Amino acid sequence: MPPRIQPSRGLGSFLRTRQSHHRQRYATAIGAYTSTPSHDDIFLSARPVLKFPSTQPPSHKLPEFRKTQLLRQYASLLQSTPLMLIFQHNNLKSMEWVGVRRELNKALQKVDEARVAAGQPASENMADGIKLQIMQTGILAAALNIVEFYDPTAAAKVKKSKKAPATFEDGFVHVLSKAAYEATAGKGKKHALSPLLAGPVVLLNFPSVSPAHLKAAFSILSPSKPHYPAPTRRASPGWHDPPVQAGVQKLLLLGARVEGKVFDVEGAKWVGCIPSGLEDLRGQLVAMLQGICGQLTSTMEGTSKSLYLTVEGRRTMLEDEGKEPCVEEVKEEPKT
Repeated sequence: MPPRIQPSRGLGSFLRTRQSHHRQRYATAIGAYTSTPSHDDIFLSARPVLKFPSTQPPSHKLPEFRKTQLLRQYASLLQSTPLMLIFQHNNLKSMEWVGVRRELNKALQKVDEARVAAGQPASENMADGIKLQIMQTGILAAALNIVEFYDPTAAAKVKKSKKAPATFEDGFVHVLSKAAYEATAGKGKKHALSPLLAGPVVLLNFPSVSPAHLKAAFSILSPSKPHYPAPTRRASPGWHDPPVQAGVQKLLLLGARVEGKVFDVEGAKWVGCIPSGLEDLRGQLVAMLQGICGQLTSTMEGTSKSLYLTVEGRRTMLEDEGKEPCVEEVKEEPKT
């Protein structure tokens, strides 16, 4: 082993002297900079320091808790999601979850590809926005009650009034405020989906109501003949793998929430059976209403025309009857 070369004492003292010299120069520069405050420093020191950020107002419960963040997330999800399916999952393993999500994504991608092939715009592709999310049932039930029974705009009007209750002392009316908590807690109000939220629950969220994507999801997660047949082995061989089959058998469809309305299993499957989509169904409804209005207008016009003709005929007849006696008198004068 070669001997180590020890640095001389003169070199070490020289390096220490240089480091101390640089520290003194740096400290002098910092002191000169901080001794003369700028206009921005004076302005920032005069501004009031907020106890909370403007984008995150204080909540009734501590925001550091995970439950508080989940409640905010669930409430936002319920307010922005028009269609969601509720499933009960029974001890699915990680590989089963991976397989089920993989096959679901493949089926939804095929629907988007079919839409693009049919000439529809690519902006309507929504397979990436459809998510299968495991939920905390107790927090989800609380979020449902807030979304259903709490109105922030009405609470804001009450807050501005002079007779505001003690609930509005803090002045906040958001989802996590004390006003929302008092409006939904201990009032005996229960959402229609509350009986279903009693065990492990997973939600399948759709960014828009699309019967085609809903039908594809049913064929993967809850297949049933004749409307939702399971994919064949040739079309989707991965769906027939043992992990995916075990995961599908452990999923149980409980119900659905479509545009704020609660649907049971049969109602949810009826939405998926709409042949041309929800927009086409609305167009058919508008066309039917327009046809009914046109028939009603034509009927009323026909009635008014017949009434007008009847009145005119009666008036003409009365005029003719009033002229007949005068004619007879003129004819009888020469005979006398």
